[in-house]
Amino acid sequence: MRIVGGKLAGRDLLSPKDFRVRPTAEHVRAAVMDMLAADLKDARVIDLFAGTGALGLEAMSRGAKWCDFVEDRPSSLHSLKANVVRCQLQKKSRVFKRDALPFARDLKEDAYDLAFCDPPYESRMLDRVIDHWKENRFSKILVCEHAKGHDLPRGKVQRTFDDTVITVYRR
Repeated sequence: MRIVGGKLAGRDLLSPKDFRVRPTAEHVRAAVMDMLAADLKDARVIDLFAGTGALGLEAMSRGAKWCDFVEDRPSSLHSLKANVVRCQLQKKSRVFKRDALPFARDLKEDAYDLAFCDPPYESRMLDRVIDHWKENRFSKILVCEHAKGHDLPRGKVQRTFDDTVITVYRR
């Protein structure tokens, strides 16, 4: 796995040896970043359920100025922290060892420009984050990665990649 585009393109990323971790595929990340190209410059980003941090790191590679990563699984945290160091982005990011659901619930309106949300597929955690986002727009844009069979409220943009769907909500 590697950074696909931007100033860090080609940089290898670590992924934990944990079957429960499903990093966003490179072609999906590339398409998502292309969809968000106009929104990335100087954006404040949060990567909820960050895993390896691939989405947030990719956004920073393409112009985002800051990223907060939220992850609580130990094997993912190890890879995430190593990836931030590999990309030399320690001064432009923070890693929170927290459960993403209460973390998102506690965010204030307009805390971020862009939020990525990629919880375990088929879990209802994504629905809860979306509900909270609708009540308190903690970001201007919410990008959700989910399984094809997971029904969500329609977003402004929805793209399907095999068994993965990206749904984008905008304020």
